[in-house]
Amino acid sequence: MPEREIERLKAAVSMRRRKKEVWICGQDFSFWMTPLTLAERSKARKLTKEDDVTEQAASMLVIKATDENGTPKYNIGDLADLRNVIPAVEAEKLMIMLVREDEEEAELDMKSDQGSARKGQRAKE
Repeated sequence: MPEREIERLKAAVSMRRRKKEVWICGQDFSFWMTPLTLAERSKARKLTKEDDVTEQAASMLVIKATDENGTPKYNIGDLADLRNVIPAVEAEKLMIMLVREDEEEAELDMKSDQGSARKGQRAKE
C-alpha cells in the first residue's frame, strides 16, 4: 500500500524545538519554541478581540515561549502586562523572534533543497 502524502509531509518537516535568543536591557529573555502550527495560529487569533497582527503576535508569544524543559514562560494573564506595561519596543523584540527564525529556517530549507536539486541535476549531466 503506498504511503499517504500527509505521512510523507509529516516526515519531511522538523518540529524540533529551537532556542530564540533575546536580550532586553542587557538581560537574557531567551525562550524555546517549536514551529508554529495552524492550530496554534488559530488559537492566538481567538485570544485577540481584533484582527490586529501585534495582538496576535503577543498571543502567540504566550502560547509558544517555553523554557528549556518545555514549561511555559508566560500565561494568558500576562497578555495584559505585555500590552499595557512593557514598552512596545521591548515586547516587539520577543514577538519578532517568533517569526524570524521560522522564516530564516524556511529560507535555508529552500536553499538546501535547491542545492540538492542542483547536485542531482549535475549528476545527471
